[in-house]
Amino acid sequence: MESNTIQDTIANVREKFKDVRKLLDDHEKFSTETKPYKIKYQAIDVLKSMEMDLIKILADMPEEEKGEEIIMLAVIHLNLGLLYADTEELQMGEEQFMKCLKLLENKELEPEAVLPVLSTLNQLGLIWSQWNQPTKAKEFLDQAEKIYNDFIDTNNPCRDPINMAQNFGIEQVKDELSPKEVLEKVHTLTLYYLAQVYSSLKDHRQSAIYCHMTLRRQLGDNDIMQDLDCIDWALNAATLSQYFMSNDGFSQARHHLAAASYILQRYENILKKKNATDGEIEALTAEWENFRHRSADVARCWAKYGILLMSLSKQRLLEKNESEEENDQSKLNNKDPSKSTIIESLKFDVLEKDIEPIAVQITDKYLLDSTDSRIVFFNVLKWLEQAKAYYTLENHASDHILIVQDISQAYKYLSFFTETETEQLCLHQRRKTILENVLKELNPQYYQSACRQIWFELGEIYSDMRDIWYDRARSSDKKPVLHTLKQSNRLAMSAIKNFQAFLDSIQTRNCNSEIEQFPNEVMQPALFSYFHLGRLYNKIITSDKAVQLKNAQNSINAYKFVIDYCEKYPKAAEVMKIELSLCKELVSVLPIKINMLREQMMDR
Repeated sequence: MESNTIQDTIANVREKFKDVRKLLDDHEKFSTETKPYKIKYQAIDVLKSMEMDLIKILADMPEEEKGEEIIMLAVIHLNLGLLYADTEELQMGEEQFMKCLKLLENKELEPEAVLPVLSTLNQLGLIWSQWNQPTKAKEFLDQAEKIYNDFIDTNNPCRDPINMAQNFGIEQVKDELSPKEVLEKVHTLTLYYLAQVYSSLKDHRQSAIYCHMTLRRQLGDNDIMQDLDCIDWALNAATLSQYFMSNDGFSQARHHLAAASYILQRYENILKKKNATDGEIEALTAEWENFRHRSADVARCWAKYGILLMSLSKQRLLEKNESEEENDQSKLNNKDPSKSTIIESLKFDVLEKDIEPIAVQITDKYLLDSTDSRIVFFNVLKWLEQAKAYYTLENHASDHILIVQDISQAYKYLSFFTETETEQLCLHQRRKTILENVLKELNPQYYQSACRQIWFELGEIYSDMRDIWYDRARSSDKKPVLHTLKQSNRLAMSAIKNFQAFLDSIQTRNCNSEIEQFPNEVMQPALFSYFHLGRLYNKIITSDKAVQLKNAQNSINAYKFVIDYCEKYPKAAEVMKIELSLCKELVSVLPIKINMLREQMMDR
């Protein structure tokens, strides 16, 4: 092919590339739901004709002269792959992406090739993830990460990557991102996709590391609010905190939550400065609604942090783990010191000073006493009340119920650190009131799961209150008075009522009176409910022998149910190991009490 003909063909290809860009830009403006892919298929046809033109040119060119044309053809394959992926033809898309990679083999670190190569590898990682092949997806993304690092390490500062459009003679528009900025954004996408892939592979530690790296890169180094989706960023940072705190990484969790709150504060200031015209009021209202919604979500994440800190601190004190120093900062459990160091370094250095005032409102160390726990408790309560203001019972019933249950849990853990029995009773009384108030508003038919959880928790609360009330009376020098005994019995009966309500909502026997297997999600609380019933009936104090006899028999029936169930379903025996042993012991002892009661009644 003659030189002039080659140049004419290349010029024609470049014009067609401009046409494709214009076509796709118009598609964004004028696409319709009736024919959503029509313009994209038109773009595919144009790109295919460009592909044929370049293949003809390359067939007649000496190998040493094939440079610019190879890059152009590779970019065409990349664009074809993107369009096929957009039109849900993933297999066709994958084929085009692989053609692009093959053309640019051994050219990956060249300024003209690095952007199409990285973009292609990202797309292949995405496609194989969609095909539920995370290991294969990871291979492409690992390759992209390595090429980026190699390019940054070896690249001359004066030799930036070249924008793909420049290969077609299209100059950069003033407001467009520079090639260097595009490179950084493409790499950020690589890290984001790797985070998702590691999550699919159940490597949650690596997923967390890559999530953090993605969030850090999104912040940039100068104006952190430039081109940042504040709501999305804050929600992702708060969500990531849940991984850290679930692995005892309270320092990292607190840091990410504080960063989320800080970004939301900055975004709120931006919203306050906006003056919407008549046509923009609806959009601004939606922005404020989204802000309040996600602020409530971040508040819930903060509350989860505080509740878990209280829970683990309680567990730690109960276990009396003397191997840890009391004031030792909590760290992720990790046998590999190098990996532990990586986790500890996951901080947003650019935000460090700004978020410190937010972070110091709550500790990242284990709680040791009532003073420590109260500070955490009141913060938790503040966050949950903030969340509850958005998630109202009328508009967001399911979320509202979960928040109320979290409030109850906060009171529960505070009661552990509370020193006097009177204070403990007050805290349990508060829990009881909160849960009963919401329970009154729920229809068990529509909120069966929530009602079950609340019935069970109320049963535990009344049972704990009964024990505290009775033990306090017994520990005093005075003999328990009638009022104390009546109150103890009332609390026991209220506990029984709630445990029974929980059990009544579950069908336990079929028409042949055989014990049916509980669904997995209710098996343990159901068996615990029977165990509690056995204990509570045995704790009711009365001088009426007939009532004593009835209660003793109810107690045996409840304990025996646990034994029979565990014999029929051995997996339950593993879960109820300690309680099962107690049930067997009491079932062997209680008949003696029943016989004594019967003899006493016959002698009367």
